[in-house]
Amino acid sequence: MGGWRLLVLWALLPATAAGSSGRWYPHGTVLDPEGKYWLRWGRQGGRLAFRLEVRTTGYVGFGFSPTGTMAAADIVVGGVARGRPYLQDYFTNANKELEKDSQQDYHLEYAMENSTHTVIEFTRELHTCDANDKIITDSTVRVIWAYHHEDPGESGPKYHDSNRGTRSLKLLNPEKVNVLSAASPYFDLVNQDVPIPNKGTTYWCQMFKIPAFQEKHHVIKVEPVIEKGHESLVHHILLYQCSSNFNDSVLDYGHECYHPNMPDAFLTCETVIFAWAIGGEGFTYPSHVGLSLGMPLDPHYVLLEVHYDNPTHKKGLIDSSGLRFFHTTDIRKYDAGVIEAGLWVSLFHTIPPGMPEFRSEGHCTLECLEEALEAEKPSGIHVFAVLLHAHLAGRGVRLRHFRNGEEMQSLAYDDDFDFNFQEFQYLKEEQTILPGDNLITECRYNTKDRSGMTWGGLSTRNEMCLSYLLYYPRINLTRCASIPDIMEQLQFIGVKEIYRPVTTWPFIIKSPKQYKNLSFMDAMNKFKWTKKEGLSFNKLVLSLPVNVRCSKTDNAEWSIQGMTALPPDIRRPYKPEPLECGTSTSSALHGVFSLRLLLCSLFLGSVLSSQSM
Repeated sequence: MGGWRLLVLWALLPATAAGSSGRWYPHGTVLDPEGKYWLRWGRQGGRLAFRLEVRTTGYVGFGFSPTGTMAAADIVVGGVARGRPYLQDYFTNANKELEKDSQQDYHLEYAMENSTHTVIEFTRELHTCDANDKIITDSTVRVIWAYHHEDPGESGPKYHDSNRGTRSLKLLNPEKVNVLSAASPYFDLVNQDVPIPNKGTTYWCQMFKIPAFQEKHHVIKVEPVIEKGHESLVHHILLYQCSSNFNDSVLDYGHECYHPNMPDAFLTCETVIFAWAIGGEGFTYPSHVGLSLGMPLDPHYVLLEVHYDNPTHKKGLIDSSGLRFFHTTDIRKYDAGVIEAGLWVSLFHTIPPGMPEFRSEGHCTLECLEEALEAEKPSGIHVFAVLLHAHLAGRGVRLRHFRNGEEMQSLAYDDDFDFNFQEFQYLKEEQTILPGDNLITECRYNTKDRSGMTWGGLSTRNEMCLSYLLYYPRINLTRCASIPDIMEQLQFIGVKEIYRPVTTWPFIIKSPKQYKNLSFMDAMNKFKWTKKEGLSFNKLVLSLPVNVRCSKTDNAEWSIQGMTALPPDIRRPYKPEPLECGTSTSSALHGVFSLRLLLCSLFLGSVLSSQSM
């Protein structure tokens, strides 16, 4: 069983290699910061196939958990003991104790061990119809892993100590064929020697200018460029398109994101054009679509936001990570566009404290889509990928699709949303948006651990409810969002009158007496919120008329504006159909889970300022 020094090379290859069953695994990632635990996987119809390559001669543990802990976990333990392979299906009970599952749903395909490593390959159904097994869907999956230097004894596996961890992944993202040649040109947008503070979380922002091209180019793939040894430090990367009305002086400095002293120029960078998260892979555009560069309407300035995760507060870390863009002059048929849909980021997005579940909706309305599409593409646009986005209180996000009042197949969903794992979801089949369609971005939140209101905003302790649609052909629409009317929200807590005209932000309440001269934020926090009051408030918010924002690429607005009362047939919450054993989860669960404010520029500027940390 020699020759294991080749393992490092095998781990870099997506295809089969020596020491395997010959099965193809299109996806792979390292799960631990030291590179001792590699996971590979791929879908085969209604089953998933896994390959574990671990530096141990004892047992290897792998599983799925609702929270990333041992609570209510679905676990498999395998290895090779005295020359004989083994694989055992377990679950954890209410006391987080490991128990053998009476229904064994993991099937061993291959196993080997040498003097340093263990390799196990196995399969399981996406939906086993076993109450102790987690159903695998298109949602984020929190995998847990562990290993030990000894195989299990008669009493079962020994405690793994610190040899364990968790990682969020999207296991059902479809495989994308690599279209790159070895000579494909690229450019990098990477940070240069960023000093990472010795604190748990840092968001670092740096503005870049896209290289000047003499002719049109298409970006065909985007990959993360992570500094060696920082694979567990760089947690996620977002790239935003910024205003083009700058000069190169904005490129001279980076700054901590969401900070009171963050440069004002950063606040113009609102539309996400790429997202990557730890455990994720590069993004490949479909063969007929590319991100256009070099033309007047294309991105010129972009903002790179990197989340650094430093839980042990290490000192002296310096990072130069970022993104790589592969491009071509072999122009594809369509230019890709990005539409931001959902809740307009505003303090008017309010979530009470102490709520185990609260639902918010952002509407991309019939009127907005009809006007924008009829003007440019009456035959519709085609969505091929979606990024769902919320913050730390987010638990689930759904992008619902309506046509003529009837709900269609959802565009994307994530019932187990993890803020620390964000990447675009490829649609298995492109979906068409037509004039007159409606889109609803529906978010579920949990604020049980919060004592004050949660507000919409840019900080991670604020909230968002957004979906970013990658589509073609590109049209003049960048934002299609809504926000519930604020006055009826205030009336819920007893506010009768505010001072007018509005000259301050947040605006000040005039009556009744208990709220007099308080800002609406102070008044909402002063209200005695209970779970019952929170549920009633949620019901109210979901029924309110909404203010609509329907934005063009130059930040101008389409003519649709003002307050909109939404039709009742798209107000109903999503009710998923029950799954039956043997059902393909991606088809059954891929159903769905589920104006413009006429204020002065001072008001809008204050909104943005008040939302930063």
